Amino acid sequence: MELELLVALTIAAALFGVGLYGSLSQTNLVMIIMGVELILAAALINMVAFWRYLHPDVIAAQMFVLIIMAVMAVEMAVGFGIAIARFRSRGSVEMEEARELRG
Repeated sequence: MELELLVALTIAAALFGVGLYGSLSQTNLVMIIMGVELILAAALINMVAFWRYLHPDVIAAQMFVLIIMAVMAVEMAVGFGIAIARFRSRGSVEMEEARELRG
């Protein structure tokens, strides 16, 4: 059982690292959103792994995971909606050019 937990935590750490690098190093809004989604997926994997390791008989955490996945879907929809609106109005989704949005 501990080997399964270690594998899940290793995968989650790798996803978190890739997501953090992707969200901090990119200037494209779509790539930043994808990095944030990877970070949230890593958090979900951690939560499910610890829940399964600590309380294998309780199934209450599954509903919490589904709620978080719904929030992730809404976040992606809103982010991509903003990206599409930005692309239609300015012709670019680069975050360096978004400084003109102040005001």
